[in-house]
Amino acid sequence: MAMNSHTAPTHASLHFSSYFPNSPSLLPSFKPSNPLYFTPIITTTALKYHHRQTTLTRSTLDDIQRDQLSSTPLVELEENVKVLKNAAKTRKVPAKEILSALSFIEKAKVDPSGFLDTLGGKESPGRTWMLIFTGKTKLDGGRYFPLTAIQRFDASAKRIENGVFLGPIGQLTFEGKFSWKNRILSFIFENIRIKVGPLKPIEISLGQKDDREPSTKDPFFIWFYVDEEIAVARGRSGGTAFWCRCRQVDN
Repeated sequence: MAMNSHTAPTHASLHFSSYFPNSPSLLPSFKPSNPLYFTPIITTTALKYHHRQTTLTRSTLDDIQRDQLSSTPLVELEENVKVLKNAAKTRKVPAKEILSALSFIEKAKVDPSGFLDTLGGKESPGRTWMLIFTGKTKLDGGRYFPLTAIQRFDASAKRIENGVFLGPIGQLTFEGKFSWKNRILSFIFENIRIKVGPLKPIEISLGQKDDREPSTKDPFFIWFYVDEEIAVARGRSGGTAFWCRCRQVDN
């Protein structure tokens, strides 16, 4: 796939470009002095639904582990997904509207059967996602994430990487393994990589290199929605966030 020819943002030694398959044109992101561009791709993932009706209530961990699902009208779901995609493109959608959309998507309990392949791709090194917005527990508040935070999920190798990029100052990344069950992605970070300015990165082991499978006793994400453009999940602490798909742009 050809890289975008527009100017890409500088984040330490890496550049990232967010993209939306259904977007008709390139759009600048939230930092006019350091713009991101949204580059179209070809395919999208069709939404799947489980046709069992239940009351739209916020899912508990027990619900997720039992894979309790409900069906939701397609039009309503698409409208709320559209709110999040617009927020990722413009960073101008009010937090109240985003929180309402996140709440609806959580309660919709969309069938997660295709989530992992969409989130982490079918081959290494997987796919990368940019954190856009984080909500508080019970979605009683939230904000656009102020830093460049990139998560990489590799479904083939069951690997996860979480990085924060601080421009020319440097970058901080955590890397480890994950497991997947009933839309729950549990993970264990095994090492940390620190890069300061132009210096070579330093890698430090976190002492977690063993054969233990990650479980819900470890940090985890509960994924409520994943398509080729955005992903919505709740963390172990109870806060819900959403990401947009991104790709690294060559320097």
